[in-house]
Amino acid sequence: MVELEAIRTWAIVGLVVVGTFFLTVGTIGLLRLPNVYNRMHATSKPATIGAVAVFLAGFAYFGPGGAGLSSLIGIVFLFLTVPTGAHMISRAAEQTGVPFLGSVTWPGKSDDE
Repeated sequence: MVELEAIRTWAIVGLVVVGTFFLTVGTIGLLRLPNVYNRMHATSKPATIGAVAVFLAGFAYFGPGGAGLSSLIGIVFLFLTVPTGAHMISRAAEQTGVPFLGSVTWPGKSDDE
């Protein structure tokens, strides 16, 4: 029984470390990348993975009831809202005329339009 508890503790620590790593990568991307499209990508993908890892750690710590269930609901909420929010940010940037870098265009558009 002690071994199972030790495995659970190490799994929680591992998930928190993975989550912290991805959240740090997303923060560095937000601070270092050149335009809104790159920053949006850097914050949406790694931040989602990092937050999900931390939520999974919470689920492993608290168990399936109470706060653990809230962790699972948080994961579902992230998977529903982060792609929608990232798309809306990039679409708003495109609509307001924020230029892309290099020869990149909006999907479905060419340079002739």
